[in-house]
Amino acid sequence: MTGQACPDCSAERVSRQAREYPGVAGNALYYGDNLDVLRRYVKDETVDLVYLDPPFNSNATYSVLFAHADGSRSSAQIKAFEDTWHWDQAAAESFRETVRHGGRVAEALTAFQTLLGPSTMLAYLTMMAPRLAQLHRVLKPTGSIYLHCDPTASHYLKLLMDAVFGPERFENEIVWGYRGGGVSKKRFGRKHDIVLFYSKGDEHYFEPQYTSYSPETLKRVQKKGLRVNRTEIDVSRGAHLQDWWTDFNSLQTYSPERLGYPTQKPEALLNRIVTASCPPGGTVLDPFCGCGTTIAVAERLKRHWIGIDLTALAISLIKSRLTAAGASDYKVFGEPTTADDAVELAKSDPYGFQWWSLGLIGARPAEGKKGADHGIDGRLFFFDDDANSKQVIVSVKAGKVQVSHVRDLVGVLDREKAQIGVLISLNEPTGPMRSEAASGGFYGSRLFGQFPRVQLLTVAELLAGQTIKMPNAGNAQGMTVALPPTPEEVHPGQMTLG
Repeated sequence: MTGQACPDCSAERVSRQAREYPGVAGNALYYGDNLDVLRRYVKDETVDLVYLDPPFNSNATYSVLFAHADGSRSSAQIKAFEDTWHWDQAAAESFRETVRHGGRVAEALTAFQTLLGPSTMLAYLTMMAPRLAQLHRVLKPTGSIYLHCDPTASHYLKLLMDAVFGPERFENEIVWGYRGGGVSKKRFGRKHDIVLFYSKGDEHYFEPQYTSYSPETLKRVQKKGLRVNRTEIDVSRGAHLQDWWTDFNSLQTYSPERLGYPTQKPEALLNRIVTASCPPGGTVLDPFCGCGTTIAVAERLKRHWIGIDLTALAISLIKSRLTAAGASDYKVFGEPTTADDAVELAKSDPYGFQWWSLGLIGARPAEGKKGADHGIDGRLFFFDDDANSKQVIVSVKAGKVQVSHVRDLVGVLDREKAQIGVLISLNEPTGPMRSEAASGGFYGSRLFGQFPRVQLLTVAELLAGQTIKMPNAGNAQGMTVALPPTPEEVHPGQMTLG
């Protein structure tokens, strides 16, 4: 399956849907280019906290990151920012547009051009510059921004942040250290990320955070009392947190919260940042919201939030995550809302159509590289008679559907020992397909009754409000979603989505 996303199509849908909700306030999820969304839909000085983790390849080598577009500095294919950032005509035009506006940002980019030449890193910085300027605009005078990056790009981004916010607004370079494999024999292990913390003004909101005292300090307290180095300490409160964080690890394959999204960050990291720099009832903005960790944490901490992402996969994952958390008080802009929109998405971005369709029912996209899904596009999990989670297998078809697709789904249900299977299609199922589905029988729940084991749903039906028939129906998305097992528990050999 091939196809490229259509940013202009998404932008048109955002514009149309925003007109339908001109006074929208509260939580909002945007499917589109964050620069366009920021410029058109986020008002001046309305955001308390920005957290962003812009995509970059932290495992890439310097030779790839700094390769010229003609490959002269590396024999390797330029792939660090292949999907989004490479030096081409669009990057060059964006560079010229930013420089034309003058000021410190233009001076910084011009200096980067002299230093880096027409490289992927310059394309990355050129992409970031206007977005950082927009983020500065939308922040309240009491607001703060946390830019998450790795040491490959952090020193360049810090200079760019100085140009946008001013060096006097730099608060911290936070080092997040973590453990993991993959240590090189030729250098020390690269096991930390950088989080650049800047404020917009002198009176920025900040709630100090605390961590446990070291065992050595606690031993001294036991021997000498609560005064250590002439300072009285509060053991129950903990030590004032410094700018190096090692008290939680990166997500491992066995982490319960892991979704299979390659750049997913632990909720503990976002919990600390949101608690420290967004007041209760304030607004958090994540312009590269990925699988939605920032959104999930903001929702749990009762902050308002704005999330933006360019991929249907991210939007689908976030909606699934919000469904699992029981959240329903939010608007989504930029997704298809009509059958014609869905046809347009299926033509321009077939995988985007698949992920969007899963989002209609709150299903989580199946992990695994494209083409290796073994007939499974998404999964739902629910509880009914006991404490064990039960499984719904979802298959999505954008093209012509036929009875063999139903038979294949039945085979997948048997193989996976799943309770219910759902086939979502753009086109109407045929009569033989409906007969084949009906012959699949029922799943019986002692508490909730009988449910068709094989169900056929069209996109038009889902857009009209129809839902899957399954136990525990009743929340905002028409179902209760159990926290799923990790990808490795479901399919041990598959790769994560890239």
